[in-house]
Amino acid sequence: MRVRALIVRIIRQFLHDRRTLALLIIVPLAVLSLVYLVFDGDTYRPRIGAVGAKDSAMPDILGPYAEVAMFDSGEEAEAALAGREIDAIVRLEGGSPRVKLEGSDPARNRAVTAAVQSAMRDLAALRHQALSVPLPDFEYLHGGPDMSTFDSLSPVLIGLFAFFFVFLIAGVSFLRERTGGTLERLLATPLRRWEIVAGYTAGFGIFTSLQAVLIAGYAVGVLGSMMAGSFGWVILIMLLLSLTALSLGTFLSAFADTEYQMIQFIPLVIVPQVFFSGLFDLGSISPWLRWLSHVTPLKYGADALRDVMIRGEGWNAIRFEVFVLLGLSVAFMAANVFALRKHRKI
Repeated sequence: MRVRALIVRIIRQFLHDRRTLALLIIVPLAVLSLVYLVFDGDTYRPRIGAVGAKDSAMPDILGPYAEVAMFDSGEEAEAALAGREIDAIVRLEGGSPRVKLEGSDPARNRAVTAAVQSAMRDLAALRHQALSVPLPDFEYLHGGPDMSTFDSLSPVLIGLFAFFFVFLIAGVSFLRERTGGTLERLLATPLRRWEIVAGYTAGFGIFTSLQAVLIAGYAVGVLGSMMAGSFGWVILIMLLLSLTALSLGTFLSAFADTEYQMIQFIPLVIVPQVFFSGLFDLGSISPWLRWLSHVTPLKYGADALRDVMIRGEGWNAIRFEVFVLLGLSVAFMAANVFALRKHRKI
């Protein structure tokens, strides 16, 4: 009888906690559906630019394996490759194909290599002389044949770790300040809401900045992650990414009453960003789903980190992502100021 009473109590508790019911039933189905849409996309077709191939059969042979773009000059093709409009350039000079890969994504490098090799086999079969078709020579705009998977993913991973832990720690810490009565006492003072938000952001920001520097420094200095650009730009991006996670975590903590409810935001906030941050190739995802990547802060941070660490770019390449992260941080802090109204009307 007592066990049954306890069971009934737990059932009633769950039925009255709609957020927990959603976490148990709806959120897993939503995340699983997102995983299905990400991994069940079409096979990625590399984008290859052909130079000096107008009078050859190469564009037609590459067609089944890649999207082929014709260029009149090597300068145009090089500009398209540098702008990541194409994944590689194929030149036919003296009958020997030369392939220049963009190089920053090993998965796309493999797709280009497989497409070119398949095209060369078809060309050999078309000529009925397999030995007369030379093997292509590969070169790289960024990275190289020795670039590891960790080198490619480390910009995304360090951004992900910084964002996740800052979001969780900031949200839980700010929640404790509220549930412990500290925030209520501050709201009873002459301090304005924006001053409280600014103070907490600056205070937590000292430690989140230290964490960001340690993560980036450890990845580059100890683990040997590729660093083609300036480490200073990496620190700037990491700090802005941490600031965005900090402001987002403190804002969402206003809608949680317990630490458990704060953790419930992880499947809704962190998991989608993992899928659209660059860990998985967005080129194979349905176009109608790709728009989600443009509303995830981690995507902008990861893109900027890749530009610096792998491609060796500077301010001109990352300024858009920097301004987006800064704008998101300001927007979340402003939203947090308005969220404090629920605790005290001023």
